[in-house]
This record gives sequence, C-alpha cells and structure tokens, in this order.
Amino acid sequence: MTGGIQSRWIRRGFFLCVLGVLGGESALLRAQMIDPKQMSGIPRPVNDLPSRAVSVRLIRGDLSNNITGFPVDLHVGSKTLTVKTDETGRAQFDDLPVGATAKAIAVVDGERLESEEFPIPANSGIRLMLVATDKTAPKAPAPGGKGADVAPAAPVAGQVSIGGQSRIIIEPGDEAVQVYYLLDVMNSARAPVNPPAAFTFDAPTGAVGTTLLEGSSPKASVNGTHVRVQGPFAPGRTLVQVAYEMPSDSGALQITQRLPARLDQLAVVVKRVGDTRLSSAQLEKQQEMTAEGEVFIAATGGPIPAGQPVVLTLEGMPHHNTAPRWAALSLAIAIIAIGAWAATRPQDRAARAVERKRLLARREKLLGELVRLETDHRAGRGQAARYAARREELVSALEHLYGALDSDDTSPEPAGRAGVAA
Repeated sequence: MTGGIQSRWIRRGFFLCVLGVLGGESALLRAQMIDPKQMSGIPRPVNDLPSRAVSVRLIRGDLSNNITGFPVDLHVGSKTLTVKTDETGRAQFDDLPVGATAKAIAVVDGERLESEEFPIPANSGIRLMLVATDKTAPKAPAPGGKGADVAPAAPVAGQVSIGGQSRIIIEPGDEAVQVYYLLDVMNSARAPVNPPAAFTFDAPTGAVGTTLLEGSSPKASVNGTHVRVQGPFAPGRTLVQVAYEMPSDSGALQITQRLPARLDQLAVVVKRVGDTRLSSAQLEKQQEMTAEGEVFIAATGGPIPAGQPVVLTLEGMPHHNTAPRWAALSLAIAIIAIGAWAATRPQDRAARAVERKRLLARREKLLGELVRLETDHRAGRGQAARYAARREELVSALEHLYGALDSDDTSPEPAGRAGVAA
C-alpha cells in the first residue's frame, strides 16, 4: 500500500464492510458499536461500482434517514463536479481520472460536511458517506441527570467481562495477516470497579506492529506487544480496539490468544480471500456472508473463560511463492561456482568457448524474461509485490552471470546485444 491516506481509507473501508457482516449496519449502530458520524467522510474501495466511479451517500443522523435530491460536490484536482442525490441518498460520479486526488463536500442546514482526500483508483470504485447532524433528535441527558453535581461513586472491587458485541476480525494478505480485536469491556455494576487482577494481555507470539486503533479508551495503552487497560472501569462499556500483523508465507496460520476476562461470546469475522478457510474447536457455527461486494466468513462460539486460550486456524490463504527466489539464488550460486571452477581449470580455449556460449545463452534467456516482466508490469498485469521480488531475482542473477562472463575473456559480444544488456 502506498501513501498514508490510501492505507488509512482502505483499512477503514474494510472495517465498514465487516460491520455490515456483523448483523446489519443499523442494528449495530443502535447498539453503539459505532456512531454514524465516525463513518462520515471515510472512503472505501468496492468492487460493485464501475472502475473510477465514486458514490457518495448523504444521510441525516441515521442510516435510515437518507437526504434525497440534494447537491453533492466532488472536487477532483482543480475541477468541481456536482450531482444530486437519488432516492437512496446517493450521488454517483463516473469516469474520473485515475490517480487524481478527490474530496466530497456537501453543506446541509449550514453544516459543512467533507470527506477525507483520496486518490481515484484504476481498478475499483469508491463509496463513502457524509453524515449531517440530526437537529431534531433528542439530546442525551447529562451524566447523573439532576444529580450531576453529586460526587462520583468511589471504585469498588469487582469483575469485568468482555461483552458479546466483541469481535476478532482477520484480513489475510499475501505475506501477512492483519488481525483486529474490537473488545467491549463491560462493567455491569453501578459503581466503578477495580478487577482483582490487572486487565492486561499480550498479542500472540510472532505478532508485529501491535497498536491501538482510533476510538479506544484513553485508559488503554500498548507497549511492544503488551496491552494494558488501566482501572477502575466505569459502569457500562470500555472500548479497546487493538490491531497487529502476523507474518505468514505458507498459506496457513494459527492464532492463539489469551484474554484476561471472560469472553461472553466468541465471534470471528474473516475476509475470505482465495480459498481461505477458518477452523477452531471453539467455534460452533460459521457461514459466508457478502457485504459491499466482499465475501466474509462469520463464525460464532460459546463463552470463553478468562485465561483460556482462543485458538483459531487459517488455511488456504494467498501467499507469495518462495520457489522462484530460491531458484534464482541456486542459479546465482551455480554461476559463481562455475566461474570459480573455470578460473582454476587448464586454459582449454575450446572448452572455454563452449562454456562462454552456454553463459551467453543463459544471459539471453534471463534478459528475455526480464523484458517480459517489465512489459507485463507496465500493462498493469500481475501484482506489484511479486513484480518487485521477481525483478530483483532476475537482476541479481544477471549481475552474477555478467561477472562470470567478464572473468572469462574480453572478446566482443555479438552485434546488437550490447544495447539490450545496457
């Protein structure tokens, strides 16, 4: 992924797809898993729109309250395009220039709504939502109501649990798996509680880049792979959102996680990429679901006691084949060995000529493969990560091969090849 803006909106877009899988956006929002305002202005790539298209949905307060027939501006580079929302509250912009920076803007009842800036992708569409404030909605009562000036209750000893709305979300990639924990730490008492043991846990062995996501409680912190939530816990829910990455180059991975409090219900969502499969003895049922053109595996199980490991196994994930890398390394070693051997053997001109001819033929083959690789890359075929790795392998092999040729003799090469080699 290139660029902070692009990586941020793709990651958030994945979360919005997952929220749809978890039982319907409206129900989740009413359950306070996420406020619509937190979704406002976040672009996400989708496959159910034409390439280079942007769809902007305009709502007031809630997902069920679409704003129709209203102008939405899309700033693309130095140009501004305007489209009115349809009966579903969406304004769609088509055939946008690839790579141009875009931003959606709407002014509703004097409130200016703006999206994040994002690049127009070449091979997908973009959906985003702008959420206006619903000024007719009842305001939430102040904490404590008429007794808000009463001193807060003193913390007491007590237990917390990890609520049933908590989720483990997994997104496989070519060489690593992104894992997200959305944890609702619940205190059902009327007063703040201090658990008998500190609320801490470590990300699984092998995890890298452990971090807190936006929206987590300020009481939560991360040090390396160690996550800590400082007590006391206020009545209600304390949101802790953790992300980390697990390297995987074999297409299979096992995640083992111990949590410091009882998990009321195990719920796992896996983005299905290729032939990805999820299994665990702790999962009772799972099914595939589709949200915004993406396929997810949604699985649930029973409660998990505090300290008992949650064990999840992933198989069939896409992964980068390391065979070409090892083949290129073996070839480079062979070329070096051949060069060393040729340097120590008797100076048999006929044998040297045969060997040089073989090396030249090998060079032509590698050059041809490199040209085909560059042609495919410029035409947009293949994956960028695999292109870079394979190109590095070919260049390294060619460097060793040229070294072997140079160590032989300095006779001129066949006409017309020097330009290609350069």
